[in-house]
Amino acid sequence: MKSDKGFVSQLAGARLTTAEIYYHMPDHPGLLQSFLWQTLDMAPDYPRLIRFLDFWKREIEAVIHSVRVAHAGLITPSDWRGIDLDLRLQ
Repeated sequence: MKSDKGFVSQLAGARLTTAEIYYHMPDHPGLLQSFLWQTLDMAPDYPRLIRFLDFWKREIEAVIHSVRVAHAGLITPSDWRGIDLDLRLQ
């Protein structure tokens, strides 16, 4: 029986990590934009996030202004909640 790679990495200590990257394009330095990125990563060193940011600096023209990082602590069961919402699509 084969286990999911994501689950195995969580057992090894990886946690869901969310990075909100604020950046601007070189031709519009006054317009700050955001990019949300999620992956399983190992706190507190965040090697996958560091590799992604290095790739960004090397390959993408946008200049990083700041990065906010959050991560989930422990493996927990999924939480499912119903909501009272009525959406109509035409």
